[in-house]
Amino acid sequence: MRLDDQSASENVEDRRGGGIGRGGIGVGTVVVALAASYFFGIDPSVILGLASNTSSRQTTSQPAHKPPANDEMATFVAKVLGSTEQTWQMVFQDAGRRYQEPKLVLFTGATPTACGTGSSAMGPFYCPSDCKVYIDLAFYRDLKERFHAPGEFAQAYVIAHEVGHHVQNLLGISDKVHAAQQRGGNRAAANALSVRLELQADCFAGVWGHRADSMKKMLEPGEMEQALTAASAIGDDRLQRQAQGQVVPESFTHGSSEQRVRWFKRGMDSGDIRQCDTFSAASL
Repeated sequence: MRLDDQSASENVEDRRGGGIGRGGIGVGTVVVALAASYFFGIDPSVILGLASNTSSRQTTSQPAHKPPANDEMATFVAKVLGSTEQTWQMVFQDAGRRYQEPKLVLFTGATPTACGTGSSAMGPFYCPSDCKVYIDLAFYRDLKERFHAPGEFAQAYVIAHEVGHHVQNLLGISDKVHAAQQRGGNRAAANALSVRLELQADCFAGVWGHRADSMKKMLEPGEMEQALTAASAIGDDRLQRQAQGQVVPESFTHGSSEQRVRWFKRGMDSGDIRQCDTFSAASL
């Protein structure tokens, strides 16, 4: 990716080296977190909430530091976040609204959040209660080695997807979905709503990619395929087949590989947030 002329965001907190000790998370929560680690866009109010009652009493607020200037990966992440800020500021301005920038927290192992205790085993996630994206940069090694999705644009897609959840939070979409899930009382119906929420975040990531490339010409030849590979690699069907040898569609929470690729590509091709209405789509 061509990011030389991209300004790094100032909204990055570096908590690495200041994580929570072993007592912070119970074994049962770790098991759940490991299962959830295969997915992007985790709803921390569901997963992290399992640990919040015990871990919140054992942790203290972590000091916020800026990443060191010579940390190449942290600089990359800050520049990607800066690019998302520019894109969504324009989108919101065009709609007559003001974009509130999220914070991005770098951590190692585990860290306290407003949604409970966050663990690196859970993968990158967004906490709507504090409007922060959390990521252990070791996840990028998993993205390359476990998911076979290398490349900078694949890494940027991870951040853009989580920022997509922040956009949903600002627009009130997340609250409406969570309220509908609580009213329904049906696990399959709740999962179906989660899939639509996650696919919309994929589409929003594509909107960012389209607009950022149009403004900055940031993509190198072949990099579009990197993000498509990443989206495909973390589809529910592929992950379930790898983990348990069978696919159970009614248990999907993020969408199939085909669906995730389709909606990311829809945002990437159009650059139009109006094309990301997964909730009105008859077919995903």
